Amino acid sequence: MAAITYSASIMCGDLANLQPTIQEIERVGVDALHVDILDGKFSPSMPLGLETVRRVRDVTDLTMDAHIMTVDNEFYVSEMLDLGAESVTFHLETTLHADRLINLAKKAGARVGVALNPATSLSVLEFILPRVDSVCLMLINPGYATDKSEKQVPYAVEKVRRLRALIDAQDLNVDLQVDGRVSLEVIPDLVRAGATNLVLGSTSLFVPGRSLETNKALLDEAVASAGSSS
Repeated sequence: MAAITYSASIMCGDLANLQPTIQEIERVGVDALHVDILDGKFSPSMPLGLETVRRVRDVTDLTMDAHIMTVDNEFYVSEMLDLGAESVTFHLETTLHADRLINLAKKAGARVGVALNPATSLSVLEFILPRVDSVCLMLINPGYATDKSEKQVPYAVEKVRRLRALIDAQDLNVDLQVDGRVSLEVIPDLVRAGATNLVLGSTSLFVPGRSLETNKALLDEAVASAGSSS
């Protein structure tokens, strides 16, 4: 089984006390901060502004994994690169010139990824898959994480499996990131299907009523169970 990395979705932390949340994330040993950048147009949500992200960058050395869910992607990709994000991921659905944004990120020395909404076909990756460092598969509609009634799409595991097959067929070193209701219950299936990077939110690292340390231990157990039962 490939090494699995963890990316903590900071918008699921205490937005009124981000620094203590970030310090706890560091302490329990999460690999990166997943920072969702939304403009209120791509979806109704807009949890973090650029100035807040700037302050986050000032208080942590954790890798910043910026997930850009906007209409004007070039502006926000440039802003996040200027803020020192080590990784930027943008949505193909709202990008006119994907190759240009890939070049922009690479020129800045950052990792670059593309994200796909749940119903977006994997066929859009045909020419750019070899040029990116990661692909983020959204397993719920992006920006609606606070809608507790929204469930992970029923074809989530199958889509992960198909993308893993595409990556492996070309022998590419491309991370397969999954985002959206990546819960302790579904993580084993997602990992077995080929996910290598887990975006962790309110159903895993930030499950209410338990400490981050306890949730991290349960998360490690869920990932380990995928390997033991494969």
